[in-house]
Amino acid sequence: MECCSRQTGRKQGLFLLLACRAISSVCPLRGEDRKTQITHKEIALTDRGRVIVNTGNGKGKTTAALGTAFRALGYGKKVCVIQFLKGKGKYGERLMAEKLANLDWFICGKGFVFTKENIEEDRRVALEGFELAKKQVESDRYDLIILDEITYLPLYNFLDVEKIVELVRNKPERLSIIMTGRDAHPRLVEIADTVTAMEPVKHAYEQGIKAQKGIEF
Repeated sequence: MECCSRQTGRKQGLFLLLACRAISSVCPLRGEDRKTQITHKEIALTDRGRVIVNTGNGKGKTTAALGTAFRALGYGKKVCVIQFLKGKGKYGERLMAEKLANLDWFICGKGFVFTKENIEEDRRVALEGFELAKKQVESDRYDLIILDEITYLPLYNFLDVEKIVELVRNKPERLSIIMTGRDAHPRLVEIADTVTAMEPVKHAYEQGIKAQKGIEF
């Protein structure tokens, strides 16, 4: 009985081995085919544009976004920067932007001044900036668009956050979008691929050191 049992086990094992070989001969995921499929998936994920949020109370949100812009320009990519609240003051990055090809820069703000007297004007300018952002996103001309300080639009009730969510979700597949500003709405965090919160540890301003040209502006 024992010998017969062993012989049956061998036959079953041989049958299973032959069956597995037969299945593997037609399976689309075997060997090189499987590697090819995985590679195609990785390429698709690599080519898909990213959605990034730089938020938090610390310094560096816009700086980090512009660092990414500089990186993209290095590869010959087309970049657009839209600043929603910063006024038309002199900033080093804007001066540099004038010297770079493949970079479009738009100022859609009057500065961080919110009073009862000018709040409606601030809202109007911000909404004009958002309409410009929609136009630039839908144009499919860019590889990267930076929406600088856009988090303040829903924060100050200038714009329903769902309008921003809709814009981002309907963007061209290859387009990457970076949104910056404090107190990013949870919905913006939710739809982002990467979220970084800059938190202050120490700042020169708190020590009475004035902002320095080329460092802070």
